[in-house]
Parts: sequence; C-alpha cells; structure tokens
Amino acid sequence: MIAIVDYGVGNLFSLASSLKSLGIETEVTRDADRLRAASHIILPGVGAFGDAMQKLTDTGLVPVIKAEAAQKPLLGICLGMQLLFEESYEYGRHAGLGLVPGKVCPLADDLADPALKVPHIGWNAMDIVPGREDDPLFRYVKNGEYVYYVHSFYAKDCAASTLVTSEYSIPVTGAVRSGHVYGTQFHPEKSGDTGLRLLRAFAEL
Repeated sequence: MIAIVDYGVGNLFSLASSLKSLGIETEVTRDADRLRAASHIILPGVGAFGDAMQKLTDTGLVPVIKAEAAQKPLLGICLGMQLLFEESYEYGRHAGLGLVPGKVCPLADDLADPALKVPHIGWNAMDIVPGREDDPLFRYVKNGEYVYYVHSFYAKDCAASTLVTSEYSIPVTGAVRSGHVYGTQFHPEKSGDTGLRLLRAFAEL
C-alpha cells in the first residue's frame, strides 16, 4: 500500500486517482500507524514552503516520516520534494526535513534569460544525469520524455543527489534521490503517460 501524506497541502485527489488507475492500493492518511504500515510513502505539496512545513510539523508526523524514509521508498512531489531539503529561502529562511542535502532558492534569481516567466509552468524534457540512467525510477521511461512543471523555486547545491534536470535557460533540478528518498519537482500525476510510468516504477521499488 502506498500512503499519501495528508497534511492540508496539495492536490491529493489527482495523485490518488493516478495511482488507483494503475491498480495500486493507495490510502490518503495523516495517521502515523498507517504510514508505518505502508510499503511506500508519497509527500505531495503545493503552496509556500514555510506554511507547508509548519502544517506538516503540526501533524506530529515529521519524526515518523524521517524514521520511515530510512527503511522504505519515499517520494516528494513539487513542494513535497522541496520539503525534503535542508532549507528553503522562500520568503525568509526555513528549515526543511533534511533528508536530501541542498537548499531551495528563487528560480527568478538564477535564470540566464530574464525574459522567461516565473512561475515556470509547462512541459519540459527530462535530461537524465549521465550515469543515473539505470536508476529503477526510470525503468519505464527514457531520456528526453516530457513532464509537467509548476514552480517558482528550485533545488540547488544538490548535484550528488540529482537524477534529472530540465532546461529553463539553466538546468533546473527535476528529480533527486538520496538513499530510499526520491523527489520530483515536476508533477508525475499531471505528466500524462510518462508520469504514470514513473509512478508505476516508484511503486515497484
């Protein structure tokens, strides 16, 4: 069973629907025992980092998520991926879960082409980092397939953990891995068949 963490932030319905369409047992929960019972955990999220981190902390699930991430696959999606990092500079400085080394910074500050719009919204090709093509997350996808992004901040100083980048005048961190912990800045549940194949591969980890 895949447990989707419900902490009041994120479009849980579309993610749960995508998993169920693949025939994967899925439960949306904020119950610690259900997270412990799950084979996999997904941490979704939309909105602002500081607010989301506070809501997650208020559930009392942070210690549970950290403990479970040491022994089973965990996937953070969009803001959920950003929460995996050590800190964020979104409207101040906020501590994250610290499960992936690196920080989250404003995309607009680093774009090589200032004419590009932020938030970055749309389809971009996945450039799988050379040497990471054999990661089991990519079992059913290939380099260059397109995925869907919606974000204004991005992860940096995380080269050792980066699996995918996507070009938006700079290489934007698209997916990361640290041990059992994965993150995608793009939305697999909004990325059509490619996203479904990524979710299937995650479920089989």
